[in-house]
Formats: sequence, C-alpha cells, structure tokens
Amino acid sequence: MSSDNLFKFARVAGVASLVAVAGLLSACQVRPLYAVSTGVTQKLSEVSFSDVGSRVGLQVRNQLIFIAGRGAGETKTPKYSVDLSVSSGTGGVLYLPSSSTSAAGRTTVTVSFTLREIGTGKVIKSGSRAVTSLVDFPTQEFAKQRAIRDSEDRAAREVAEMVAADIAAALSR
Repeated sequence: MSSDNLFKFARVAGVASLVAVAGLLSACQVRPLYAVSTGVTQKLSEVSFSDVGSRVGLQVRNQLIFIAGRGAGETKTPKYSVDLSVSSGTGGVLYLPSSSTSAAGRTTVTVSFTLREIGTGKVIKSGSRAVTSLVDFPTQEFAKQRAIRDSEDRAAREVAEMVAADIAAALSR
C-alpha cells in the first residue's frame, strides 16, 4: 500500500470516527438540574420539612427551607414531605499532654432524611449525609464554646446543601 492510499484511508477513518462520536453525543441526556423544563424548582417549593429537636437540627431545617423555597419561606400547600433526623458531635483530635486538653477538634453533623409524596405516602428517596467541620479550641472557655457553635453552623449549612441536592435530583426524575 502506498503512502498516498494510507493517508486517504486514515482521513476517511478519522472522519467516520468523528461522525460516530457526534452521533453518540447527540443521544446524551445531560441537562441542568434546576432547568425550567425539569420543573425541579416548582417541585422543591412544594416540599415541607419535619420539625427537629436540636439547635443544629434547626439550622439544617432552616437552610433546607431557604434552599427549597428560594428564600420565600415554607410552602402552605406541600405535596412532598421530608422527615429529618439530625445528630451532631464535637471531639478533640489534637491532644496536648502538658495541659490535658485538646487544641483542635472536629464537628460532625449527620442528617438522615426520607422524602415522601404526601398524597400516596410513597417513599421517593431516603438517605443519610454527613459533613465534618474542623475547629480550633482557644484557651478561653467562652471562645471555645463559640468556636464549636460556629463549626456546627458551618457543617449544618454544608450538609443541608447536600441533602437539598439529593432531594432535587430525586424530584427531577
């Protein structure tokens, strides 16, 4: 085979593979999660969230309401409900033997949730998400308590965003 024929064959093969790849990509169903055509923003605004008993749980719930309602608050006529269970804990990770205390720690907030359709009671999605936030422990007790609280708030905001994304993905189907 001469190099001229080899060059023509390579060009034809390249064009054919380009057409095949274009055909495969045209069948791709990727679209933005919050696109108007999916109706996710409307469905998210119809979600109610259960009450929780702790301060951290309330932070998670409030953030979820803000995300779902796009800042408009809780819906009056929900079509979906989310049962929330929130737990949190803080522990030291950097032990200082000279003072028998920790200089740093981590706060973990865990959320278990179940998304249900109110009309039928059908479970659409259930799951659990956890976020860990790092915290430095100052020597003053009030500053230490405030640092732990700020760490809990950070973790609560992040885990709420993850749960909201899970709920939005489930409602987009």
